Amino acid sequence: MGPGGIATIIAACSLLVIAIAISYAVIRLGRLIDEAKLSLKAITDETAPLIHQSTRTVELVNTPLESIARITKNVEDVTTKVSEATTGFMDKGGPALKIAGALLSATQLKKGRAKKKKSA
Repeated sequence: MGPGGIATIIAACSLLVIAIAISYAVIRLGRLIDEAKLSLKAITDETAPLIHQSTRTVELVNTPLESIARITKNVEDVTTKVSEATTGFMDKGGPALKIAGALLSATQLKKGRAKKKKSA
């Protein structure tokens, strides 16, 4: 056997080692893909019910929020009406000013009478 035969055996052994390494890598990659597929299936199976439950929860929360929105709208309407009534009551020359003037005059008269009683 000459140098060409030995070189051929070495090349064949090298190719055999390379083929084994590649097949090992392909097998490992195949297992990785299988595990990824199983994980994805598990996530998908668990996510669908979770999304359904989340949707149901949002629906259940929205119902009371709609009631609160109606109540808030009613309170806003009442507040607007009270504000309008108060503004009209407090205008210049309005009833509030006349009542305040009458009360002020009455207290001044009372103080004046109290002073006269103390002097007498």
